[in-house]
Amino acid sequence: MSKKPAAIPKSTKFEDALGELESLIENLESGDQSLEESLVQFERGMMLSKFCQQSLSEAEKKVKILMADKTGGDATLADFE
Repeated sequence: MSKKPAAIPKSTKFEDALGELESLIENLESGDQSLEESLVQFERGMMLSKFCQQSLSEAEKKVKILMADKTGGDATLADFE
């Protein structure tokens, strides 16, 4: 029976999650593990990806709030050039 990847604690830092995700991608690209191991790693990678996306979304919301406080109104984020 396949083992389930561990949940990602909320205390995990974005940089740590991203580093683990990069490592998993390298392992998967090497193709050195069995199909079952690859599926477990893929599932873990999807969890890490979702965690990173949520972390970035929360950071963007905080920046918008800080920018709105600074300008005294509604702030929108613009893309970097």
